[in-house]
Amino acid sequence: MMSSLFKPRGKKDDGLIRESLIDFYSSSGNRKPEQIIIFRDGVSESQFTQVINIELEQIIEACKFRTESPNNVPPGTVVDKEVCHPKNFDFYMCAHAGMIGTSRPTHYHVLHDEIGFSADELQEFVHSLSYVYQRSTTAISVVAPIMYAHLAAAQVGAFVKFEDMSAASSSQGGGHTSAGSIPVPELHKNVRTSMFFC
Repeated sequence: MMSSLFKPRGKKDDGLIRESLIDFYSSSGNRKPEQIIIFRDGVSESQFTQVINIELEQIIEACKFRTESPNNVPPGTVVDKEVCHPKNFDFYMCAHAGMIGTSRPTHYHVLHDEIGFSADELQEFVHSLSYVYQRSTTAISVVAPIMYAHLAAAQVGAFVKFEDMSAASSSQGGGHTSAGSIPVPELHKNVRTSMFFC
């Protein structure tokens, strides 16, 4: 087994892999390798587990460049090229700041746009809507109207009992709307025009 692939800081040297990476980095104009392929010779089948458990762990540690702080993408980051659909109008946006490693972008698809937004205008509009959620003082991961729709659906779901609806529908000969969905109870006039679900 090779035990000198990576040595924690404070040791006399950094290990073979770290030293090789530092040499590559300085000799290639401060470029990090995109991929690393390692061929390992002299390992019998009985040592495969050791290579995976010991050497691979050391190689992974050695490949971590600790000069950079591990951060998420900045809030408001938009990706609308490369990973998006070549013909459809879609984009990814990470509007919020999260704890390290927890930020997830939201994938937006534009199906129809009568207003005629440019891509930049629509993305700026979507980003702005991430800041107007009443329950948060910072940006949220999706636009506020979606969060409000989830809250409203949860509130209505608390009042509508689907078991009761199925019993009522069998006694009234249907009870479903023409579209086949369960009718939503009408809201009281005092809350009809308010954001009661907040």
